[in-house]
Amino acid sequence: MRIKVGDEVQVISGNDKGTRGTVQRVLPKENRIVVSGVNLVKKHQRPRPTGGRSQAQGGIIEFEAPIHVSNVMLICPETGEPTRIGVRRDENGNRVRISKKSGNPIS
Repeated sequence: MRIKVGDEVQVISGNDKGTRGTVQRVLPKENRIVVSGVNLVKKHQRPRPTGGRSQAQGGIIEFEAPIHVSNVMLICPETGEPTRIGVRRDENGNRVRISKKSGNPIS
């Protein structure tokens, strides 16, 4: 997977199309990522015991659900536009992500 935690991405399809956010979590086995402010869902949580005398807070919890990695594009740090990602080797043999739009390495 070529998208890493901390990358800025833009959603290219779905209900949140055009929204930008940073990657909070990567789920490589499922090919999904969690992006801040994207795909917000509400979960109704019932109060339940936590093992002690207190109970967990109940109510409606809002959180970001994972989206498929094919629905986002990485934002090029130099141009600020969505770009595809390539991988090349540098002179030391290390893998480096390359912006297809500008051809420059992405840190």
